[in-house]
Amino acid sequence: MPSPEQTSTALTPRIPASAGRALVSPGRAPTTVRRRFPSRSIALRSSRRSSPSRRDERHADLLATYLTEVRRYPFLTRDEELSLARRARREGDSVARFQLVNSHLRLVVTLAREHQRSPLALMDLIQEGNLGLVQAVERFDPERGVTLSAYAAWWIRAYLLRFIMENWKLVKIGTTDAQRKLFFRLRSEQQRLLAAGFEPSPRLLAERFHVAEQDVTEMDQRLKQDDLRLDAPALPSGDDSPARVHALPSGTPAVDEQLAQRELTRMLRTELARFMQQWEDPRWRFILEHRLLTDTPLSLEAIGQHFGVSRERARQVESDLISELREFLRHRLPDFDWLRSASASAPA
Repeated sequence: MPSPEQTSTALTPRIPASAGRALVSPGRAPTTVRRRFPSRSIALRSSRRSSPSRRDERHADLLATYLTEVRRYPFLTRDEELSLARRARREGDSVARFQLVNSHLRLVVTLAREHQRSPLALMDLIQEGNLGLVQAVERFDPERGVTLSAYAAWWIRAYLLRFIMENWKLVKIGTTDAQRKLFFRLRSEQQRLLAAGFEPSPRLLAERFHVAEQDVTEMDQRLKQDDLRLDAPALPSGDDSPARVHALPSGTPAVDEQLAQRELTRMLRTELARFMQQWEDPRWRFILEHRLLTDTPLSLEAIGQHFGVSRERARQVESDLISELREFLRHRLPDFDWLRSASASAPA
């Protein structure tokens, strides 16, 4: 049995050479058509950059040529379809697969027209739908009592929807189930609510779709706005305008806040060193170094075991240490109470 790659190549609908010649205009460099199938798109390459109207004309010519070629393949009767599908499934007949695919190419065109969106070219959707058709022919079981067109429509739509989500914007959307649901149904649900006299608020839409309200707000904003380049000028004045990336808020603290934090840390370290010189109790030094000033503090039970005392006695020693240290810092640092309140109110 041939591999899916070999089958896909064998099932390629041929575009006649006249289509390539029709895309050449006098006085311009020849334009080549990449006809590898399946592919993400049919690429038109030219030595010169074409205007939008010229590209639209070429796309229309290529689409007309493709549709003319597709109409050459007749529809199959139910008996012919069953016979070819059985040969393809049981014997691995590539010719049978070729006939099954070609006879349903018009179904791909119909579904591609239904899913066409403004940023996407119809030929790109057709090529992606052809991939779904090939997969449907590979997996079709004629003994289940359904027609190939009904079975293939699900595969074609699946490939079309995936292609739309992956190519709708530069930044990929639809990475979660909630995003995919909102991407395809948010606009229609908003129109339905407006027609019924309801305001389509994010909360109401979130209840309808059983998703978070934040997901509705983010998807609505992404559908309304186009992608922006961060290196593009922030103002329409020209190249002298700073780029948008320079206007984005920074996640790092301000320079003055960093300097203040460094100075405060230096002062605290100095005063703690003086405090330990004034009180040379080994228990206080141990608790200060292994519980109060470390990222991995010991438990009171471990401190009690270290000094051979109970957990409650270790807690009392720690409480005395904190009280003495607070009074010492209040005496040495006049703004100590203000620093404590500022630290308590600062976000974590």
